[in-house]
Amino acid sequence: MRRITDAGICLFVEKGIDATTLDEIAAKAGISRRAFFNHFKSKDDILLSLQSGMGAMIADRVRHAAEAISPLAAIRDAVIAVCSEIPADDMIAIDRLMRSSQAVQARKQASYVEHERTLLAALSERWPDPRHEMALRLVALLAIGAIRLAIDALGREGEQRTFIEVLNATFDAIDHKF
Repeated sequence: MRRITDAGICLFVEKGIDATTLDEIAAKAGISRRAFFNHFKSKDDILLSLQSGMGAMIADRVRHAAEAISPLAAIRDAVIAVCSEIPADDMIAIDRLMRSSQAVQARKQASYVEHERTLLAALSERWPDPRHEMALRLVALLAIGAIRLAIDALGREGEQRTFIEVLNATFDAIDHKF
């Protein structure tokens, strides 16, 4: 699967998503068109697969966070830990590719909602009191929103700051005094 993803990304960067065919991706990956469909439903799924596990990785970190930590601190720590494992250059390149296709953009937005649900489930396991559901939903939204804002800022700024610096600044903005 990694070989297909790498081939697709390489071709997307070179030619654009819309101009790249499934046959080209399969050929570059050294597989048949049929084999491509054993791993992906469409070429758009190549890009979306790169962010598909992010919510689950963050949720796993939340589930294993220290006992005395607040939900917001747990989510912040989890987001920073997971995102520090992803090269910022890759994240920016993938985001630019996703923005170049309206179909991928729409599916990307839907994936954010899925990530939020995944994070809410993990937060609700840690803090199961139903009275906290609204606050936990907000924390899940903030986590995904912070990632989105940080990716946008990083794309605009170039390499003025690291992705983790931008993420920390994004979370720090929650406590900003006006």
